[in-house]
Amino acid sequence: MNTTAPALTPTTRALAWCLHLLVIGLLALAAGRAVADGRPHAGWVVAAAAACGLVYAVGPLLPRVSRSRSAAALWLAAVGTVWLVLLALSADGVWLAFPLYFLELHLLARRAGLAAVAVTGLAAVAGFAAHQGTFSAAMAIGPALGAAVAVAVVWGYQALYLESEQRRHLIEELTATRADLAAAQHTAGVLSERERLAREIHDTLAQGLSSIQLLLRAAERALPGTPESAARYVDQARQAAVDNLAEARRFVAALGPPALEGTTLAGALERLCATTSARHRITARFHLTGDPLPLPTAHEVALLRITQSALGNTVRHAKATAAEVTLSYLGDHVAVDIVDDGRGFDPHHLPVPDPEAGGFGLAAMRARVHGLGGTLIIESTPGHGTALAAQLPLTPSAENEPEARP
Repeated sequence: MNTTAPALTPTTRALAWCLHLLVIGLLALAAGRAVADGRPHAGWVVAAAAACGLVYAVGPLLPRVSRSRSAAALWLAAVGTVWLVLLALSADGVWLAFPLYFLELHLLARRAGLAAVAVTGLAAVAGFAAHQGTFSAAMAIGPALGAAVAVAVVWGYQALYLESEQRRHLIEELTATRADLAAAQHTAGVLSERERLAREIHDTLAQGLSSIQLLLRAAERALPGTPESAARYVDQARQAAVDNLAEARRFVAALGPPALEGTTLAGALERLCATTSARHRITARFHLTGDPLPLPTAHEVALLRITQSALGNTVRHAKATAAEVTLSYLGDHVAVDIVDDGRGFDPHHLPVPDPEAGGFGLAAMRARVHGLGGTLIIESTPGHGTALAAQLPLTPSAENEPEARP
């Protein structure tokens, strides 16, 4: 049981004021009838009614009464004592038993409240019977019914109050849960956007800057013996910078790659192979198999970025002389295969990604493919080249297919 009474709400404040007015009215009635009837002890009745009113008025003015069961019990004992004096002087004091029931049930613990109501009811019956000089069952019915009504009303109110508090706590928990969910979704969105930007930067700007670096190094080696070759390398580096600037502006705006504007995926891959062959000492050839089908933009972007990253790795690390890029339409799947004749590597012992040395390309490829429910297969042996195959479903799947690890 709580050690304090339920906190007042606007409704309960209104009920409290009604109870205060009822007590004042009943005290005024007892004093007024004593004076109007010219009773012998009318002055004492008025004084007892006034004392009862003053003691009662102290309760609402003391916050401790509504916060502490012990303080409430002391106040009720003082009110009850003065009320017994009034009851002894006037039979009209019996009417005050009804508001006292409500106070006792509201301010005291359940068992103590029931005991206080029982004592108050017995005192009311005994006092009224003493004034009448006789006792009958009818005298007990009124106070008993009043006690029963008070118990039903107060306990019903307390049950409704507890249910209301439970609902309030539930709403607060729901509100907090929704706030946590919104924060989690925001965090997930931020992380997803960071991952997207990281992949785009790796597959565009990082690859482009690496290509520019290789071209400028080639131009440096060509000087001063063959200035024409150096100029050609510088021009290619400048064009690579222009292309990557356009890429950067596009993915910042979350638009599609410029390479896909006004052309198909096959056309973009063919152009990529031609550009790679022109800028670097490698022959990159493009092949198309199957009947081309319209692809979702996400599929086209993913396959283009994977091919860009794979060819970038081939140029920087494989020391290959040739690379074959094949776009295949396989009914319900579309695939890109990139095969080179470079020095290869061990797919099971990849270097740890490092901000200085790189190593994020394969992880970015896997993330792209996995996000679209596809598979990524890498086959390579040191000294025997590398084959990479990325396959995406053309129809949405209920669950992502398990990713093939090298």
